[in-house]
Amino acid sequence: MAIQLTFHGAARTVTGSKYRLTVGSDDTLVDAGLFQGIKELRLLNWDDPPFRPHELRRVLLTHTHIDHIGYLPRLVRRGFDGPVYCTAATADLAELLLLDSARLQEEDADYANRKGYSRHDPALPLYTVDNAEQALTLLESVPYGEWLRLDGRTRARYHGAGHILGSASIEVRVERGSEELTLLFSGDVGRYDSPLHPDPEPRPRCDVLVMESTYGDREHDATPLAEQLRGPISRTFEAGGTVLIPAFAVGRSQQITLVLRQLMDEGALQEVPIHIDSPMAVDATRIYSRHLDEDHVDAEIAAPGRSRLFPEGVELHRSAADSKRINDLKGPRIIVSPSGMLVGGRVLHHLKRLLPSRRNLVILAGFQAAGTRGRKLLEGNPSLRIHGADIPVRAASMSLHGLSGHGDRNEMMRWLATEETAPRRVFITHGEPEAAFAFAGQIERELGWTTDVPCLGETAEL
Repeated sequence: MAIQLTFHGAARTVTGSKYRLTVGSDDTLVDAGLFQGIKELRLLNWDDPPFRPHELRRVLLTHTHIDHIGYLPRLVRRGFDGPVYCTAATADLAELLLLDSARLQEEDADYANRKGYSRHDPALPLYTVDNAEQALTLLESVPYGEWLRLDGRTRARYHGAGHILGSASIEVRVERGSEELTLLFSGDVGRYDSPLHPDPEPRPRCDVLVMESTYGDREHDATPLAEQLRGPISRTFEAGGTVLIPAFAVGRSQQITLVLRQLMDEGALQEVPIHIDSPMAVDATRIYSRHLDEDHVDAEIAAPGRSRLFPEGVELHRSAADSKRINDLKGPRIIVSPSGMLVGGRVLHHLKRLLPSRRNLVILAGFQAAGTRGRKLLEGNPSLRIHGADIPVRAASMSLHGLSGHGDRNEMMRWLATEETAPRRVFITHGEPEAAFAFAGQIERELGWTTDVPCLGETAEL
């Protein structure tokens, strides 16, 4: 019986996670992510998938970031109608992220048509809200640690990955004669000692490992957050400016808000209003509050600390009218608004207003993929293209270290070493080429494992 693994995304790039496991004639897709970043990758979202969606038997999701689930409505649009398995928290969050992604697709297409800056006439969305709603009906939640029977030969179970709420590594076992082949898909491996999420669970024993490498070529800055934030933010406040923090609505927005409030409570920062400008971030915060247990969040938060997710001095903005009113408010203040890589959403309107003034500060609080506006800002581009216009960059910007939801290379090595038995094959994915090859080299040097960095579309015989 042939067993194959094909890499349809996150191969020598950090987005678009899609791994197709073929057991005989049975196909399982692990993750269904959107490509983000450079145009060459984004255009792949519009291509016909290199497999027949209606022939997929099922999809397994590791977590709800768009580069892992954002392609699901497109799959449904192209004929997929099988079950989509995930943890309960992932199912809750998926409703927010997929509907939001679909609305953004529709809104961006509508805005492009009204402003006339699209090369296509008319501009069309990649998928619609109807497609996303149909995809959501396919979700089936699975508890951590319990075996899920996929078919007569294959079963799977979920292990906590510590990355965001509901995130998991997925262990898949395939019966082959009298033996079993065990595959492990790492998902995104979280950090240790995170202020919001629990540590990743130990790595299960496996024969084949598909391992992410987002930060495979670097270590997170250990400089305390207070030291990183106090000077730049205080200078911005003294100038009467506004601090804009583009942050992922799920996980990062909650995390950064907790940290900022703690610094203000301790007197490390001046007390100013914090605006969370995102209906999705507001709703995600409420979903976090429904899952305050040690399987999902740090034990310190899971205790009677639910109010810590709604701290004083934080204003939550759901409507577009609320968002527009923020534009009339002078600094000093802080605005937290998705998306974390500046690829779309309300944050773009805040950027258009704030970037041209030297009084303001933009703090990037997570990984910035190649080709995104966030990466271009980090690289010092003198302007950013937003809604068809070149916006001059005069505001200060900085990258905040220590709040990433991804483990760095040392933390990923720590996770790999939690199980002594070496996998027979290790595929390094979900990293830009420099990071993926650097991490592959570190694994080979320090652990003695044989690694492979697959290309997009490559198929491995297992």
